[in-house]
Amino acid sequence: MCGTCGCGTGSGPTIVKIEDHGHSHEHTHEHDHTHEHSHSHKTVIELEQDILQNNNLLAARNRGYFDAKNIFALNLVSSPGSGKTSFLERTLADLKDQYPFYVIEGDQQTANDANRIHALQVPVVQVNTGKGCHLESDMIYDAVKQLAPKDNSFLMIENVGNLVCPAMFDLGESKRVVVISITEGEDKPIKYPDMFLTSDVCIINKMDLQPYLKVDMDKLRNYAQQVNPKLVFFEVSATTGEGMKKWYDWLIEQI
Repeated sequence: MCGTCGCGTGSGPTIVKIEDHGHSHEHTHEHDHTHEHSHSHKTVIELEQDILQNNNLLAARNRGYFDAKNIFALNLVSSPGSGKTSFLERTLADLKDQYPFYVIEGDQQTANDANRIHALQVPVVQVNTGKGCHLESDMIYDAVKQLAPKDNSFLMIENVGNLVCPAMFDLGESKRVVVISITEGEDKPIKYPDMFLTSDVCIINKMDLQPYLKVDMDKLRNYAQQVNPKLVFFEVSATTGEGMKKWYDWLIEQI
């Protein structure tokens, strides 16, 4: 059981590479978080510190690899249903012929999202976390070894849908991007402040639904800026393409 968030990761994640010829190569990476511990508060804190310290060391290794190869890695985080995968699909469809992209898909089960990315003919690896509720830096390391990304490329990491636990785990990414849809209401940033505090970019998605919702956009942005004044905002619709060009311009500038 993970001492930081209480999620049981079982025997570890299953990492599946979606091959071009339609066959999947699968292997299991042992990632057992089972620890003997007493019921003392001190032991739980020490366990949490140990897990996060180990994760951060591996994240630094990932970051060094990305920097050496000039790979711009984005950690996409959100709650379930924000339109994160649709946003990623739209980005890939519009830019993949101009720049090399690689994708890591994180979910507890299924390869559904990886199959959607594979349909765009973009290299993708699916990481199934089992009972785990977030990706960790060693999972990214193993997935990247399978992807073997080229220099001067983009790596898009779609994290498990969860606004709590992924905030604690550095993956070695260049930037963290939190996606929120206007259907979620204005107060998500102050309900889940750690995620917005640790993010660099905030994508406000599903702007095409604004005429049908009573959502105060100024309040949403103000709440997010209260938590993190440095957030960069993009208001988009992955469905219609509204606002996506500004996002693309920012993304291309990074590499």
